[in-house]
Amino acid sequence: MTPYTRGTLSRHAMAYVLAGGRGSRLYELTDRRAKPAVYFGGKTRIIDFALSNAINSGIRRIGVATQYKAHSLIRHLQRGWNFLRPERNESFDILPASQRVSETQWYEGTADAVYQNLDIIEAYHPEYMVILAGDHIYKMDYELMLQQHVAQGADVTVGVLEVPRMEATGFGVMHVDEHDRIVHFLEKPADPPGIPGNPDMALASMGIYVFKTSFLADLLRRDAVDPHTTHDFGKDLIPYVVANGKAVAHRFSDSCVKASRESEAYWRDVGTIDAYWEANIDLTSVLPGLDMYDHDWPIWTYGEITPPAKFVHAEEGRRGFALDSLISGGCIVSGAAVFRSLMFTNVRIHSYAHLDGAVLQPDVDVGRGARLTNVVVDRGVRIPPGLIVGEDPALDGARFRRSDKGVVLITQPMIDRLSL
Repeated sequence: MTPYTRGTLSRHAMAYVLAGGRGSRLYELTDRRAKPAVYFGGKTRIIDFALSNAINSGIRRIGVATQYKAHSLIRHLQRGWNFLRPERNESFDILPASQRVSETQWYEGTADAVYQNLDIIEAYHPEYMVILAGDHIYKMDYELMLQQHVAQGADVTVGVLEVPRMEATGFGVMHVDEHDRIVHFLEKPADPPGIPGNPDMALASMGIYVFKTSFLADLLRRDAVDPHTTHDFGKDLIPYVVANGKAVAHRFSDSCVKASRESEAYWRDVGTIDAYWEANIDLTSVLPGLDMYDHDWPIWTYGEITPPAKFVHAEEGRRGFALDSLISGGCIVSGAAVFRSLMFTNVRIHSYAHLDGAVLQPDVDVGRGARLTNVVVDRGVRIPPGLIVGEDPALDGARFRRSDKGVVLITQPMIDRLSL
């Protein structure tokens, strides 16, 4: 690979984040917000990871396409990502679906969400486009992917994960040759092709693509007038380039960012209640898979001003404490016991409550004597005093949403129905 000065290519690139999806497998967690706006890790939102990767990689032009129930997401972006300045040749554009090309047409696919804003993109004159999904948790240096794209003379470079072959049936899978040139793209194949030299593993698409902007613009304009397309990168554009151009796979292991304490190339799709709970609770481990304390690759977000967390009461049987847990600013643990849990900002836990494996979103209030085990509690929920969740599967399933692995999702409408 040709050596490049650090950040050379990223300075000439624009990151375009596709953040319009609902994330229906998160059920009620996305009733009021898009999946990229879902809270994660105590302070951040899911979209902050893709955006932080772009900033930390040296990219200073960013666009975010929104569609489904975008208010929460747009408000977060306005509050937390307004530091990019046009006078420094930086830009941050929030691009809601707004019928820009037709009075009846919203974003009709991932490719269409870029095509409808092509005039805005071209006005900035970026040489390269980095297309990103806004709903995954990972740390990645896009500069390295840009370097590979240029060095190999690719028309498109696709970010890929190495996964066990039979676990790749739910992904778009790249069939590559010995030089990682993509020879076939298969959408959710029943029998995924293995990697040359490693047949038990397959290459799954991460939904990350690098293009030269001029090539992408031509590709999008061609796709826009094709009556047989679904206007989707994975279903339409990438297979077209595989068949008619040069498509190359970029392995996540070549550009993932790992702190000294991280042993794996961490990437998570937290698109189910179980996956969401597991990824958040893993952060409470002594050595979690994702290091949120890495100062060399910070995860930027909206920094809400809150007082410090507080733990009060030290009486026998009424001692406020938390073990193996993450407690955010503004939280008060008042005479309650908290184990292996994660609390977002401004959570209140009242006396004699007991939490184990709880993920509590902002502004949750847990009443006296409540016992919560393996739960996800939506923002602003008021848990009644004495409520017990996580100990009786049949009762949990009747009152709340219980996952296949026994994680219970609690929302305020579910609580309100208890009193009817």
